[in-house]
Amino acid sequence: MAASELYTKRARVWIPDAEEVWKSAELAKDFKNGDPSLQLMLEDGTSIEHKLDPKTKNLPYLRNPDILVGENDLTALSYLHEPAVLHNLKVRFIDSKLIYTYCGIVLVAINPYETLGIYGTDIINAYSGQNMGDMDPHIFAVAEEAYKQMARDERNQSIIVSGESGAGKTVSAKYAMRYFATVSGSTSEANVEQKVLASNPIMEAIGNAKTTRNDNSSRFGKYIEIGFDTRYRIIGANMRTYLLEKSRVVFQADEERNYHIFYQLCASSHLPEFKTLKLSSANDFLYTRQGRSPVIHGVDDTKELSATRNAFTLLGINESYQMGLFQVLAAILHLGNVEIKDKDSDSSLIPPNNRHLMAFCELVGVTYQDMAQWLCHRKLKTATETYIKTLPRLQATNARDALAKHIYAKLFNWIVEHVNKALITNIKQHSFIGVLDIYGFETFEINSFEQFCINYANEKLQQQFNMHVFKLEQEEYMKEQIPWTLIDFYDNQPCINLIEAKMGILDLLDEECKMPKGSDDSWAQKLYNTHLKTCSLFEKPRMSNRAFIIQHFADKVEYQCEGFLEKNKDTVNEDQINVLKASKFDLLVELFQDEEKATSPTGQVPGTGGRTRLSIKPDKGRGKTSKEHKKTVGCQFRNSLQMLMDTLNATTPHYVRCIKPNDFKLAFSFDPKRAVQQLRACGVLETIRISAAGFPSRWTYQEFFSRYRVLMKQKDVLSDKKLTCRNVLEKLVQDQDKYQFGKTKIFFRAGQVAYLEKLRADKLRVACIRIQKTIRCWLARKKYLRTRSAAITIQRFTRGYQARCLAKFMRRTQAATIIQKYQRMYMERKRYRQKQAAALVMQTILRAYMARQKYQGLLREHNAVIIQKRVRGWLARCWYKRCLVSLVYLQCCFRRMKARRELKKLKIEARSVEHFKKLNKGMENKIMQLQRRIDEQSKDNRSINEKLVSLETSSTAERERMRGELSRLRGVEEDAKNKGNQVTSLLEQLEKLKKELSSTQKEKKTIEDWAQTYRDEMEKMVSELKDQNCSLKKEKDDLNRLIQEQSQQMTEKMARAIVEKTQQLETDLNEERSRYQNLLTEHLRLEEKYDDLKEAMNVSKPGHRRTDSTHSSNESEYTYNSEYAELEEGSRAAEDVTRGMDTSLTLKLQKRLTELEQEKQSLRNELENREDQFQRARARDDVEFKKARGAELEYESLKRQELESENKKLKHDLAEIRRSLLGNAATGAGAPGSPAYKVVLEQLNASCEELEVRKEEVLILRSQLVSQKEAMHHKETMTEPSAYVEDVSKLKDAGELKQAYIGLKDTNRLLEHQLQAQRRGYDSEVESLRGELQNVKEENNRQQQLLAQNLQLPPEARIEASLQHEITRLTNENLELLAEDPTASREARVIILRRMVDLMEQLEKQDRTIRKLKKQLKVYSKRIGEMGAGQTEGQTSPGQVVDEPIHPVNIPRREKDFQGMLEYKKEDELKLVKNLILELKPRGVAVNLIPGLPAYILFMCLRHADYVNDDQKVRTLLTSTINSIKKILKKRGDDFETVSFWLSNTCRFLHCLKQYSGDEAFMRHNTQRQNEHTLSNFDLAEYRQVISDLAIQIYQQLIKCMENILQPMIVSGMLEHETIQGVSGVKPTGLRKRTSSIADEGTYTLDSILRQLSAFHSTMCQHGTDPELIKQVVKQQFYIIGAVTLNNLLLRKDMCSWSKGMQIRYNVSQLEEWLRDKGLMICGAKETLEPLIQAAQLLQVKKKTDEDAEAICSMCLALTTAQIVKVLNLYTPVNEFEERVSVAFIRTIQTRLRDRCESPQLLMDTKMIYPVTFPFNPSSLALETIQIPSSLNLSFLTRV
Repeated sequence: MAASELYTKRARVWIPDAEEVWKSAELAKDFKNGDPSLQLMLEDGTSIEHKLDPKTKNLPYLRNPDILVGENDLTALSYLHEPAVLHNLKVRFIDSKLIYTYCGIVLVAINPYETLGIYGTDIINAYSGQNMGDMDPHIFAVAEEAYKQMARDERNQSIIVSGESGAGKTVSAKYAMRYFATVSGSTSEANVEQKVLASNPIMEAIGNAKTTRNDNSSRFGKYIEIGFDTRYRIIGANMRTYLLEKSRVVFQADEERNYHIFYQLCASSHLPEFKTLKLSSANDFLYTRQGRSPVIHGVDDTKELSATRNAFTLLGINESYQMGLFQVLAAILHLGNVEIKDKDSDSSLIPPNNRHLMAFCELVGVTYQDMAQWLCHRKLKTATETYIKTLPRLQATNARDALAKHIYAKLFNWIVEHVNKALITNIKQHSFIGVLDIYGFETFEINSFEQFCINYANEKLQQQFNMHVFKLEQEEYMKEQIPWTLIDFYDNQPCINLIEAKMGILDLLDEECKMPKGSDDSWAQKLYNTHLKTCSLFEKPRMSNRAFIIQHFADKVEYQCEGFLEKNKDTVNEDQINVLKASKFDLLVELFQDEEKATSPTGQVPGTGGRTRLSIKPDKGRGKTSKEHKKTVGCQFRNSLQMLMDTLNATTPHYVRCIKPNDFKLAFSFDPKRAVQQLRACGVLETIRISAAGFPSRWTYQEFFSRYRVLMKQKDVLSDKKLTCRNVLEKLVQDQDKYQFGKTKIFFRAGQVAYLEKLRADKLRVACIRIQKTIRCWLARKKYLRTRSAAITIQRFTRGYQARCLAKFMRRTQAATIIQKYQRMYMERKRYRQKQAAALVMQTILRAYMARQKYQGLLREHNAVIIQKRVRGWLARCWYKRCLVSLVYLQCCFRRMKARRELKKLKIEARSVEHFKKLNKGMENKIMQLQRRIDEQSKDNRSINEKLVSLETSSTAERERMRGELSRLRGVEEDAKNKGNQVTSLLEQLEKLKKELSSTQKEKKTIEDWAQTYRDEMEKMVSELKDQNCSLKKEKDDLNRLIQEQSQQMTEKMARAIVEKTQQLETDLNEERSRYQNLLTEHLRLEEKYDDLKEAMNVSKPGHRRTDSTHSSNESEYTYNSEYAELEEGSRAAEDVTRGMDTSLTLKLQKRLTELEQEKQSLRNELENREDQFQRARARDDVEFKKARGAELEYESLKRQELESENKKLKHDLAEIRRSLLGNAATGAGAPGSPAYKVVLEQLNASCEELEVRKEEVLILRSQLVSQKEAMHHKETMTEPSAYVEDVSKLKDAGELKQAYIGLKDTNRLLEHQLQAQRRGYDSEVESLRGELQNVKEENNRQQQLLAQNLQLPPEARIEASLQHEITRLTNENLELLAEDPTASREARVIILRRMVDLMEQLEKQDRTIRKLKKQLKVYSKRIGEMGAGQTEGQTSPGQVVDEPIHPVNIPRREKDFQGMLEYKKEDELKLVKNLILELKPRGVAVNLIPGLPAYILFMCLRHADYVNDDQKVRTLLTSTINSIKKILKKRGDDFETVSFWLSNTCRFLHCLKQYSGDEAFMRHNTQRQNEHTLSNFDLAEYRQVISDLAIQIYQQLIKCMENILQPMIVSGMLEHETIQGVSGVKPTGLRKRTSSIADEGTYTLDSILRQLSAFHSTMCQHGTDPELIKQVVKQQFYIIGAVTLNNLLLRKDMCSWSKGMQIRYNVSQLEEWLRDKGLMICGAKETLEPLIQAAQLLQVKKKTDEDAEAICSMCLALTTAQIVKVLNLYTPVNEFEERVSVAFIRTIQTRLRDRCESPQLLMDTKMIYPVTFPFNPSSLALETIQIPSSLNLSFLTRV
């Protein structure tokens, strides 16, 4: 393929950049061969010219298509080069927040510097059992692949985790070990997986430290072997460490720390147990303050030490050893603070009584003088003598630091060794998985011996990695049978030879260490002389003679020779070591004791049990004293590294390369320079280069055909897809070297897939352009035709409108002319007639007016005098009458109110007296006295009222007489005055007649004006009153509407509150059910485990007789005689077995089993309590709701409180009497005294009802009085000013009215005083009545005790005792009454006689009833005897059964009397259980017989056992049934038909126990015949609960069975299979694509799932499963389908696309259609698919604008925020026409969903099982009609 075909205009390339390493650009024009440069345009629009290298003419790297960016596997990229790898990692890390990426066989992990929620148990379960290419890249996927290959290939595995400091190696290794511990578990009680995880905090504390690049950097390498047994469960582990950085103990650079353990001790120095260590702040010690950074942000060293101590304890290192370790560590800190001063130039000294040296000596148990001497001196030995030489201060300080490093190294090795001891078990290891956490390639400004060893180890690991990658490539080519050539790759063997070969760097270093006067300078010269001219990988720096450069595989590194010899020797003063060996501190001696065995850290003595003590293996040669035989550090590291490589070569390696994205520990920040540097160093780019050298892109034929079908013509498509792909490729790619055809795949060179994608995109673009052209043409023409038609229509309508307007105008003009003519004529004629009529009217009116005025003037003068007289008299009389009526009415109302109130109180008292009179006749005298007093008071009241009325009448008559006399005198006076002045007035009148005539005219006018004004004012007043009335009505309506709205709102609020409360209670109830059912599951699991252990114990001894392990807790209720012998034999066998086993596990299991039983019982009780609370809460809510509806009656309820408070105690006492009497009636139903109590009870009820009626009457009267009082008050305030304004001034008798008011007021006070006196008397009477009521209550209690004593007697004695007690009681009452009142005693005596007569009559009736029942009992016993005799005869002589012909004739007659029971012998019980349960084939029973037949048969047998009252038989039958069902489920628990069959029968058996239990709640739907078949002797409620628990276990077993069947189908059928062909395209995949799973799971489609669901449904229907139970099962099935599908969607980036969303929605619609066909749409199954539906919709909706974000937030309510963001991050375009989701849009979604309160969990819980309920479903089948088929072999059952 020519470059001109790829480097065309708009092609994108990568060009080098100083800042971003690689920068993207786009070609501005086509490239032609021979052009010296490329015209490019950067992404910011800048145009540049990129010149080509004139020598190589290499073109820049091409950029991959956008649809390939962000791939899970870097090998899926079409162009494999450095910029493509870097860009893909950056996009995944920054945009998608994905830290894991595959690169062939390597997992690249980028440290996010942020805690991510992708390591939970749900994620582990999701990756467990999955192929590595099925899910998104993850450390769990690598761990699962290693675990799977170990089990499949029977080969040990290794996971190699590498990377530089701060890249996350330790965390990745920790998560890998956590995965193994979670998915495998352990086989012993020691919880090895927890111990393996517990080793992490210990090793981090003693081996990790803060560096400038990492806060928790591992300063040593470790290889952990996790051992597994034959069942691939963890049995132990072993740890090997490499090259601990001892120099960090005595020196730290700036911003770094020492090992964490020192700071943890200093932070915890305040604890009491650490007071003896004499520690303080970390800044007080030299070894912890040099880095000047003693604190790590966000880390609490005190809590970390607590975690470390807990880990020590878990690993068996006891408290004393822990304190010993801390003591040694504290001593190291004190040793670093020992100050050494100069004595002279060649010697030094330690000041006396040095505080820190004394503390050191005290902690390690050595003498101060010895340690002080040998810190400043050393011993020199010659052949004959020994010399003691002083040391200068610098050498002494170095010796002190060397001692500290040596002690810490010994302590580190001791801890590692004892951790390994704790992780070792006695079980034989079958295989192991090793996790290597080792330092990556390092290069610093100053590189020393440590960096040299680290880089040497990385060279060896890189060589092994290259060989493994090459081997895999070669195996792939050979597997596909394609020709291959040797791939050239970088071999770093020369570099390794330079380091480790003979005369290599390490060899020369060891040789120089053996020289007496060897130095770093002489060693450097040897290196220059040996390798400078012979090895191209070795160089000498230009400006230094004490350094050398090595060309490693990653980069050139310059090493400084200073310190190499000293670090390689690792010498320490032997005299100081001898002082420490002589210590009194046992642990310190043990650290330096190489040959002797160490003490067990658990404190156990050998031979007493527990773990065997292991000796600490000494290093080879360490025990020898000659220095020439001591191995150097370099030699030891080389040997251990070689052992490691041998181990790795013997295992299958898996690689994890950790990348550090930036040096500032910023979350999700990507530095391209640092990333490229690490990618080059860790070998990822080398993997890419090896892959790119061959055929990196690989497609199966099916995938290629599906992807590039658009490039084929119809004639090219053949039935053989392989041949079709060959033909198409030969046409598309001319160069045959660019691809190869394998057996199952097509192999492509680098760039070929991009070329094919370009052809595909061009073809699709041309097709899109053609479609767009056609559609646009169609749309434009359609728009033109629509516009043209619209224009014509508009023109037509416009012209018509104009014509109509013209015609209308012409018609209107003509009509207007005619109208004007007639109008003018009419107006003139009308004007003339009006003038003529007006003149005549004016003349007439004027003449008449003058005549009337003259007449009216005379008449008005005469009438005015009469009117004034009448009006003034009438006004006075009206005012008086109103006052009189108001006063009388007020007095009447007030007196009526008082009288009615007293009347009602007296009636209540009378009722109460009547009531107590009936209860106790001794109160009659008091009641009569009270009645007489009431009558007297009533007479007094009447007399007072009569006096008051007479007084009022006399005062009224007197007032009327005085007013009449006054008016008469006034009239006489006026007459006299009138007659005296009449003459004068007549004269004056005559004189002024003319003046009056004129004044009369003026007055007339004035009166007319006044009348008009008055009329206007009245009209205005009327209108204002009307307006006011309307406004008041409106306000009234508004208030009514407001009250109604408030009432409605309150009702709705209460309804919502009730609904919410109900939902909350239902949720709590479901949670409790779920907890209870989960506990049942755990109990079942422990039972199975216990049975397995029990079986193993029994199998270990052949002679042991094993009992059934599936017996329930009820099995202990019945035993056989031989059981005791079996138990004794079993106990002896168990003792023999347990001698060889650890009994602690059995004891733990038994204890746990007991705890679970107790917890199960408590949960069961709690569940019942919750259900009761739920019912009570619902009833309480209903009552509250009813109360809320009556909120508007609050005013009346307040009135009622007064009366209720007065009668509260009395009502309480009456209620107690009623309950006690009712209890007596219940207990004494057969006693003769019960009718008397019933009579008293009826009287009590009648009295209570009467009391309630009177209460209501009182309330009504009170409300009426209040309303009348308010009306009177309103009348006084409203009418009094308007009625009396004009007349009050005219009253002259106001004083009389005032006196009458005062008199009335005094009368009212007197009446009120009398009423209060009556109230006090009433209260005293009530108190006395309460005392008497208490006496009655005590008498009632005594009667109850007597009745209880009578019930314990025989029936005959009970009747006599009852009569005797009744006679005694009546006699006592008679005596009491006689003593109090002889008259009342006579009446009581009559009542007693009547009661005795009644009692005797009842006694006679009961005697007759008893005799009748005895006769019936004799008849029934006789019939039973005859039936038993017939059966005995039929069983004793078989020959008679054959010879007698009468038995077949009698069978039909007995079937008519069949009672629905089956009889069996006790010895046939095992046969019954065996034939009906253990050996029954469900398929035959379900198809041929009625559903639930075994349940009916078992219940009919149980009915017979109940009928004969055999409790032993009932117990054994129920227990055997339960145990047999458990046994058959344990044996065939994986068979869906068996589990479904016994679930249906167990539920039917449970329903039968309820239906025929005799409880009214369950007998509601029974027929009369079924009610006759109820159980009569035993209450099996407890067994119903046991069977319900069994049904729950079977249901959970059914769900697990279905889940195991559906699990392999779900992912393939719901996600992978293309139900709609051609919608989803296949993207290029890398090495980790789905190859291993296609062959197995490719056969499963959506139809497979639907067929399986139909099979489940039909099977359950055939077995007669309850419809409600089927709905719950289907709901659980759909939840599993939805949860598994959604979880896989969230963990698979290749499935998150638009087309896959369409496929999912189609599949969900098919599932809904299946539900609709089965009639299960309302079972809640559809709602369980809602998260999956919303996820599919999320894949298809627009994801650009804020409106889209709002729509997504409102749509995805069933998805959590984490799930929504995950789907958006994983969204991947399949075609170029789709767009990725921008980071800003995802941030917008997160901002909008910030306020959601939800769980942060990403995945759905696929193990969650909805709590199951078994609604009662009675059977309409009559038991007597059931026929037992002969195929069941139950002929030994006899129908009764």
